[in-house]
Amino acid sequence: MNKVIIKYSIVTFAYLVVLCPIWLRLKDLNWAWDPTLLMLNIFPVFGLTAFTILWLHSMCGVFEPWLRKYINFDRFVHDTSLVVLVCIILHPLLLLVTMGFSFYKINDIYSALYVRLGVIGWLLLITYDIGKALKKYDFFVKNWNKILIISTIGFLLTFFHSLALGHELESGALRIIWIFYGVTAILGTIYTYGIKRLLR
Repeated sequence: MNKVIIKYSIVTFAYLVVLCPIWLRLKDLNWAWDPTLLMLNIFPVFGLTAFTILWLHSMCGVFEPWLRKYINFDRFVHDTSLVVLVCIILHPLLLLVTMGFSFYKINDIYSALYVRLGVIGWLLLITYDIGKALKKYDFFVKNWNKILIISTIGFLLTFFHSLALGHELESGALRIIWIFYGVTAILGTIYTYGIKRLLR
C-alpha cells in the first residue's frame, strides 16, 4: 500500500512541477481569435514545459536508485523526452512564424545575446535526440555519457535564456519558482556528473 501511495505522490509531484508554471503563465493573458496573438501566447508554454520536464530529468539523475523502486524509470525518461523534443521544436517555430521567420525582428524585441544563448542551448539539447536516434552505431554508444553531458549543458543554458527573455519570469511567483528550478538543476547536475561518479 505504501508503495502505491509513494508512486502516485511522485506522479502528482511531477505533474505539479510542469503544470504550475504553465498555469501561472496563462492565467492573466488576454485571448482573442487572432492566430498571431494565439501563437505569441502559446509559444512560451512550450519552452516552460520543456524546461520543467528537463528539470525533472535532472532530479531523476540524483534520485534514480530510489525512483526505480516505485516507477518505470526508463519509460518515464523515454516518454517525457519525446514531449521535450516536440516542445523544443514548437517553442522557436511558433515565434519564428509570428515574426515572419525574420531573426532581425526577433532581435528588435529580445536581447540578441540571450536569443543566441537560446539557439546554442537548443543545438546542445538536440544532440540528445540525435544521439538516441543513432545509438545503434558504436560511436554514439561509446560517447553516450558525453552526449548526456552536452545536452545537460544545453538545458542549463536555456535556464539563463528563459530567465532573461521570459516576460512572465521578470517578477512574481514564477520567477521565484524558476530560480529554484535553475539552482537545484545546477546542483543536481554537479552531483550526477561529478560527486556521484567520484563516490562509485
